[in-house]
Amino acid sequence: MKRFSAVFLAILVAILVVFAACNKNPVYEATESVSEQVVAKAAVGGAVGGFDEFGYNYQARLFNGPADGVDRILDGKVWGDPVYAKDRLVMKWSKAWDDAKFNGAPWGPDAWENNEWNGKVPGGSGETWHYKIIWVGPLLESSQYWREGGYAIWGQFEVIFSHGSVDGEHIWDARANPAGYGFASK
Repeated sequence: MKRFSAVFLAILVAILVVFAACNKNPVYEATESVSEQVVAKAAVGGAVGGFDEFGYNYQARLFNGPADGVDRILDGKVWGDPVYAKDRLVMKWSKAWDDAKFNGAPWGPDAWENNEWNGKVPGGSGETWHYKIIWVGPLLESSQYWREGGYAIWGQFEVIFSHGSVDGEHIWDARANPAGYGFASK
C-alpha cells in the first residue's frame, strides 16, 4: 500500500512545483499595494475575488476543483495521466507559505500547506488522501519545529499528517503529534 501513497506524494510534489512556477510572475513587486497585486493577478489570468478557470483562488489561498486543473492545463489529465484527473482536490496554504513561496519573505514556523484529495467521485480513482505539510527548516529532524511521527520532504518540510484510503483500506503514512498547524516546540 505504500506504493499508492508514493504515487499521491509524487503528484503532490508535482502540484506544488507547478503551483510555484505558475505563481512566479514578474508583474509582482514588493512595493505594490494589495489592490495593485489583485489587479496584476487578474491581468495575468487570475480572477479578482474568485476562482480562475483552473480552480485557483489566490486571494483566498485556495484551490478547489477537479485535479485536472491543478496543472493549469484542462485536458482531462494531470501531468499526462488521466487516472486522477476527475478526482476532486482542495489545496489550502497559509499566508506565511504564500509570503515565503511567492513573495520572497523568509520561511518560518507558520508556513503550512494542506491537500485533500477525493477520488470517490464519478469517474474518479476511488482513492482519498489528506496531507498536512509544514516548514521545519534545513535541520529537518533536528529542528525545533520537527514533530515525532512525520517524515521529511523537499529538504526543509515535514509531512505531519498523511492518511488515505485505497480499496477500502485505511492507510496512515504520517501522524505527527501534534498534527495541527502552528509552532509546536519539542
